[in-house]
Amino acid sequence: MKQLFDYINSYLPNGITESDFKIVESYFTRKRLRKRQYFLQEGDICKYYGFILSGAMRQYTLDDKGTEYIVQLFIENWWVGDRESYTTSKPSLYTIDAWEDTELLLITRTDVLELIGRCPAFAEMVRVMDDRNTVANMKRLTSSISAGAEKRYSEFMVAYPNFLERFPQHIIASYLGITKDTLSRVKRQMLEKE
Repeated sequence: MKQLFDYINSYLPNGITESDFKIVESYFTRKRLRKRQYFLQEGDICKYYGFILSGAMRQYTLDDKGTEYIVQLFIENWWVGDRESYTTSKPSLYTIDAWEDTELLLITRTDVLELIGRCPAFAEMVRVMDDRNTVANMKRLTSSISAGAEKRYSEFMVAYPNFLERFPQHIIASYLGITKDTLSRVKRQMLEKE
């Protein structure tokens, strides 16, 4: 739980007290997923959000032809889940699975809401996370509708350098909304410029 404690403290200028953290940790349960094991399948309701202690995961959707579209990637110290399904209790449009063996701390929506009421430090962390998530999503949306492949990849390398070591090229290409061949070309052109 130290990893979660440190994570919460990274979001709060005054940190979280040990007694408040004891309350927080009582709401979480541990879960292990093997590589390729599902956290959530399309059509199911997302009942848990997970804090990743170790491992890597991906969120994706499939079209009618079976083509996979990566919506989000997750590694240690990231939260994973389908927010829409989690907050509305509607079936998910996405599948989330473990790309590597993964260990998580899970929490239900009901427990998050109760914890927000009981622990102001946790509530503040959630507020800051929501603000940062909104900003990151707006940047990604703007990039995907206005930037070329090279700029998208450059921004990705700066924002998520750890992802380059954890996910293969075809996953990163899908996340960026480009083909694997386009990503290869972009990387080759960037190397030639150096």
